[in-house]
Amino acid sequence: MKPTIYNVAEQAGVSIATVSKVINNTGRISDKTKKKVLKVMKELNYQPSVVASALTGKRTQTIGLLIPNIANPFFAEIARSMEDRAHELGFSVVMCSTDYQQEKEEKYISLLIRKQVDGFILASGFKSTHLIEELVKQKIPVALIAHDIASLSLDTVSVDDYKGGYQAVSHLASLGHERISIIAEEVRSNDDRIRGYQDALEAYGLIFDSSLLTRTASTVDAGKQEAERLLRLKERPTAIFASNDILAIGAIQGARACGLSVPEDISIVGFDNTILATISDPPLTTVAQPVHDMGRHVMDLLVEEIEGKKTMKQRMMLSPELVVRNSTAAPLIR
Repeated sequence: MKPTIYNVAEQAGVSIATVSKVINNTGRISDKTKKKVLKVMKELNYQPSVVASALTGKRTQTIGLLIPNIANPFFAEIARSMEDRAHELGFSVVMCSTDYQQEKEEKYISLLIRKQVDGFILASGFKSTHLIEELVKQKIPVALIAHDIASLSLDTVSVDDYKGGYQAVSHLASLGHERISIIAEEVRSNDDRIRGYQDALEAYGLIFDSSLLTRTASTVDAGKQEAERLLRLKERPTAIFASNDILAIGAIQGARACGLSVPEDISIVGFDNTILATISDPPLTTVAQPVHDMGRHVMDLLVEEIEGKKTMKQRMMLSPELVVRNSTAAPLIR
């Protein structure tokens, strides 16, 4: 049976509060007592939970925000929206970027609990579901942004990823494209975007070709490499739906590396409508997420829970909108 903090306290002959202070390195404890507790922890092979509650019950007006990649303009923009709303509500935000690494997720959750944040907002790409379950068990307020876990009762604000994928591919199909590929990211939200892609193909009487579907990391280089691979197929696609703007920019670069012009030779659609979409060459057709509204809504939900103003969890799904620019056009007759 896995040892608990109670076992450590009993064997060391100290209180649970003392063990907690040793674990969190807080309070005034003699070196002798600290060494004794650490020795017992080692003997019992006791591993404290990264979500072992260190909260005192006194609010700090601070919220922990974990995002997967601050270099992605989508997360930078949504973080700014959340921070602005938090400021209006009298809260501060401590932001950590996890780089999609579970080790960093555990590290930052533990760190922010020791800093006694009042609650957490976890963004798309957070992998450690067991940590979320522990936070909920400890009654620490948690909300999800651009992310949903059906098995857990949590406040959630997301966009209709299925609808966004359907809109993007319907736009391309309505222009006359028949071989439409998708470059997706390795995150859960992209599962719904892929379903939207597949259903839109079916709605337009187009055949789904698995060789035109690829999943990769969310970087410009990855988007470029996957686009080059797709465009060198014997029957290459005439259009690419990239599941975020970063991958779409990479796809534009990949098209140029293959000697093709956008949109004359290949149409490209992105997702997110970040600043990248307006400064790319050509300006990018993309699916817009209501970033400003998403950030404000999730902050409101979390603060209401922190302040005890709500008893029920809410799942909010906002609608995306296709923004047509110059990266898409009807295919040339070949």
